[in-house]
Amino acid sequence: MSSALSNKKMVQCSTVDGINQHIDIRERPMKAMPSKTAQQTIEILRSKERFHTKIDWLDSWHSFSFADHYDPTNTHHGLLLVSNDDTVRSNAGFGTHAHQDMEIVTWVLEGELEHKDSEGNVGTIYPGLAQRISAGTGIRHSEMNTQKDRDVHFIQMWVPPDTKRINPSYEQRDINPEMASGGLIPIASGHGHEAAISIKQRDAVLWGGRLQPGESVEIPDAPYVHVFMAKGRADLEGAGALNTGDAVRLTAAGGRRLTADAIAGAEVLIWETNQDLEA
Repeated sequence: MSSALSNKKMVQCSTVDGINQHIDIRERPMKAMPSKTAQQTIEILRSKERFHTKIDWLDSWHSFSFADHYDPTNTHHGLLLVSNDDTVRSNAGFGTHAHQDMEIVTWVLEGELEHKDSEGNVGTIYPGLAQRISAGTGIRHSEMNTQKDRDVHFIQMWVPPDTKRINPSYEQRDINPEMASGGLIPIASGHGHEAAISIKQRDAVLWGGRLQPGESVEIPDAPYVHVFMAKGRADLEGAGALNTGDAVRLTAAGGRRLTADAIAGAEVLIWETNQDLEA
C-alpha cells in the first residue's frame, strides 16, 4: 500500500482489485513503555467483534481499523498496527500493489500463497514458512492463491520500522522443525533470535506456538502484548476461555499462563512490543 504525507499523517493506501484499502498512520513519536506502576489492562476482542470485509474472492477479519473500517479508539496495540485474518479463494488474490516504510509479516494457516515483488523475489508461502517484507523506500508485490481448488487462509501483521527509508528487502524461513518442538517459538524478531525471520523493529517480537492439548506456556512479560487465537481453544490467566479468532490485548499485565484446550489444542500468535504509538 503506497504512502502519501498529509499534514501530520502518513496514509498508506492502494486500490487492489477494486478494494479501496487504507490505513491512517499518524506521524507521531513512539511512546516509552509504561512504568511499573502503570495500570494493568486486559482487553478481550471476540472473533465476531472484529471489522469484516467480504467480497466474492476475499473474506477478511480486521483486528484494528483497516480499509473502509475506522474507529479512532481501535487503531493499534503497542506497535501492532494491522492483524488481518484473510481467506482468499482459489485462482484469486491481491494484485500488484505498493507498500512503504512498514514491516509486514505473513503466516499461513492453511493452503499456499504465492508472492512476487518488484525486487525480483518469488516465493510460495505455506504453513510453517514465515515471511517478512521490509517495505522501506517502496516495494510493489502481489499475493495470489494459484491453487485451483483450495482456499488459502493466512494472518498478515504490520508493525512500523524503527528506521524509515531503508532499502526494501524480503525474507522467508521454514520454522516447522522449531514449531514441532512445542512451546512458544520466535517467528519474527527485532531482537536477533536465530530461528526467526528478522524485522527492522528492535522493540517487537512475534511468537508462535502449536500447542498440544493441555499444553501450558507463559506469555511474554512485556509492556504491550497481543495474543491471537489462530486455531483451536485455550484459557488465558486473567482473561478466561478463548476461541478461534479471539484476541487479547494486555498492557503492563506481566507474564500469564496460556493453557491449550484439553481436546482441541491451539495455535497462537503473540506479539510483544516495548513501545506504543502516541495517541
